[in-house]
Amino acid sequence: MPTQNQPLQNRPASVRALSFSPRQVPLSATLAVNEAIARKRREGERVLPLGFGEAGIPIHPALARELESAAGRGAYGPVAGSAALRAAAAGYWARRGLPTDPSTVVAGPGSKPLLFALLASLGGDVVVAAPSWVSYAAQASLAGAEPIRVATPPGEGGVPSPALLADAVVRARTRGRDVRAVVVTLPDNPTGTVASEATVRRLCAVAREHDLVVISDEIYRDLVHAPERAVPSPALYAPERTVVTTALSKSLAAGGWRLGVARLPEGPFGRALHDSLLGVASEIWSSAPAPMQHAAAYAFAEPPELVEHIDRSRRLHAAVAGAVADRFAAAGARVPRPEAAFYLYPDFGPLRDVLSENHGVRTAADLTHLLLERYGVGVLPGSSFGDAPSALRMRVAPSLLYGEDDEQRHAALAAPAPAALPWIASALDRLSEVLEDLSVSVTTGEPALA
Repeated sequence: MPTQNQPLQNRPASVRALSFSPRQVPLSATLAVNEAIARKRREGERVLPLGFGEAGIPIHPALARELESAAGRGAYGPVAGSAALRAAAAGYWARRGLPTDPSTVVAGPGSKPLLFALLASLGGDVVVAAPSWVSYAAQASLAGAEPIRVATPPGEGGVPSPALLADAVVRARTRGRDVRAVVVTLPDNPTGTVASEATVRRLCAVAREHDLVVISDEIYRDLVHAPERAVPSPALYAPERTVVTTALSKSLAAGGWRLGVARLPEGPFGRALHDSLLGVASEIWSSAPAPMQHAAAYAFAEPPELVEHIDRSRRLHAAVAGAVADRFAAAGARVPRPEAAFYLYPDFGPLRDVLSENHGVRTAADLTHLLLERYGVGVLPGSSFGDAPSALRMRVAPSLLYGEDDEQRHAALAAPAPAALPWIASALDRLSEVLEDLSVSVTTGEPALA
């Protein structure tokens, strides 16, 4: 009988262990916190699920009807997506001031696979904002590139500071790196803010000067809290080098349906990128699921019932995110006012001393671990988004507070003051209790910033 102590070459092939381990790729932080909260809920603990970026509203019945009507479609389709979907997506962008030829649209099973395929097609290193959504840097690394983090201007998340961007690209190229792209998010995840037109224009000027492709993730653009505020897409100012992506997962809460679209530039570069992207897509997903494409074509055509549904969801996100921001501000955190989507990004820097003294908190990860394990509050540390570990910032996503079932979620969508609904008000009060407990000084028994 062979044993594990035998030399590898002397063991029978049937019992020989592998001599290497798989590449270690950690679970995405957003999915990991969601699983941790689910585990605590199964164990009977009281939880506040504020970590996962899910829209938290029900699928509209008309959208479900369209998916059901196409359930029998099982054949492969064009790699770029159906003609109907590409035409509908082109119309969607045209109505937002971005005239689009359907031939420049590519569909995929979600905007995340599209982003990865784009990075693989472009090659080279990628600049990402600090902070920025967790998957940008992770996907760059998986594609064999170096993610180069550049801080955002104060109060303007999602877009690297143009001056710092130029400096970072020059420095990276000086040390032999091949920087080819910059990823921006308009509006932003994790901060819930919208970069100004002036900042986006300057970024586009830097991209031209330094020969960069701009990938603009605009998945939250229909969820700006002030509907009259326009989103300054880089495609308006640098159309020859900007790729725009979006999907159904945020504005229509169809995250599990996995359907996204990309708008590529026109011209020689855009055509070459289109061909490369289709080549990558053909080897990874072949074509997006046909039933999802049918439903997405209906959604991007923007029938009145879906427009009204998105408008109600926008108002709901604004009301609850604002109420949550008020609770953090009352506890002494600095909180940029959320302007879009369903995120906020409080900074506990003003409470650093009391958190260190009372709880041994030194980093954002310490703070979010404490919130999860002691209080059942699931949030994500800013360090997951590229912030310095010592910065006591966190991303908070209150959209899963809207209800435990679709009846409550529909009520939240319809309510003129959703934060006053009993289940949402109860969650807000629980959050205040937790934050007060965190900030009370052990030595005085008073709130640290009273």
